[in-house]
Amino acid sequence: MKRRIPKVADLAPLMQFKKPELNARTRRLAAALTVEDLRAIAKRRTPRAAFDYTDGSAEAELSLARARQAFQDIEFHPAILRDVSKVDTSCTILGGRSELPFGIAPTGFTRMMQTEGEYAGARAAARAGIPFSLSTMGTASIEDVKAANPHGRNWFQLYMWKDRDRSMALVERAAAAGYDTLLVTVDVPVAGARLRDKRNGMSIPPALTANTVLNAIPRPQWWIDFLTTEPLAFASLDRWSGTVAELLDTMFDPTVTFEDLAWIKSQWPGKLVVKGIQTVADAQAVADLGVDGIVLSNHGGRQLDRAPIPFHLLPQVAPVVGDRTEVILDTGIMSGADIVASIALGARFTLVGRAYLYGLMAGGEAGVDRMIEILSDQISRTMRLLGVASLDELVPEHVTQLQRLVPRHIT
Repeated sequence: MKRRIPKVADLAPLMQFKKPELNARTRRLAAALTVEDLRAIAKRRTPRAAFDYTDGSAEAELSLARARQAFQDIEFHPAILRDVSKVDTSCTILGGRSELPFGIAPTGFTRMMQTEGEYAGARAAARAGIPFSLSTMGTASIEDVKAANPHGRNWFQLYMWKDRDRSMALVERAAAAGYDTLLVTVDVPVAGARLRDKRNGMSIPPALTANTVLNAIPRPQWWIDFLTTEPLAFASLDRWSGTVAELLDTMFDPTVTFEDLAWIKSQWPGKLVVKGIQTVADAQAVADLGVDGIVLSNHGGRQLDRAPIPFHLLPQVAPVVGDRTEVILDTGIMSGADIVASIALGARFTLVGRAYLYGLMAGGEAGVDRMIEILSDQISRTMRLLGVASLDELVPEHVTQLQRLVPRHIT
């Protein structure tokens, strides 16, 4: 092989250097290419009690692990030679437009994860043109979230309390503020056993123990933000001093029935969605009540451990009730491919909770923007590789759910 001394002109294209990014947050978020990357950043920057509250689930955490595994255990079936030069990721959900087939799920205690909290989520959702859901256990008020997202779609999530008057007062405030959808969560008669929280001594406000202080030393920015902003409180509740589980068990009403759900429907002027459906029979029962949508969800694995896997339930439920009510899926979603697979198998829409909070903890509002950008890019790329140009072109034949957990039949 004949060798030669390289010319400067040959080296010039190889010697181009990027302008260094001086903003540490921008640099950190730009390096995150997946939601898992955002999770890793969030874990480094957030005290253990707050991170574990987001990251953990109930008891042995089998429900969450299985839900995530279910998305990994799929096989896509792409079609070739289709024009996918342009793809449309928008959809219509509950009477309104969403630019992407996912919205931000309701999350509680959000400002504990990062002080921008629900305000960051609402503003990021507005920019992306997707719905934002505020939890009853949120740390920003109904009215303040509306102010942060004045022209976007705001949904309010309701827990029915033992004090029905206080519950319905929140519903009235949400209606007055212009929220278009009410999500009624029905899978929390009592709090699940979230063992990470118990081991961390998780309380509201966070308790300053010796272990808490030691864990905070390498995370000074979180504590600076926490101590120099408004004290953490529930915007829809009185102040509470105690553990999370004690609060939930004090508030939530285990006597709620289908009759109560019908009564709530009669009081709400907008769209009504029931969140926490885990069987085909219950999906049919609430569809019979005329609700506008259901969310197949096991509460992110945070209630009953070993609960059904919503993604596995989807192909059973969608054909049965999909012509009467809109089917939404959550629990375990960590990528745009997960969302595409859900739409293909019959979901009209999806909700992301932990993915949103990982972004929030990783970089505040900019982190939520980055999370949405990651999922959006993954959705668009997966659609193109499958050979579909719009969400309506996704069909069950695009996805096979590979079997790992198969029921044992006794003869």
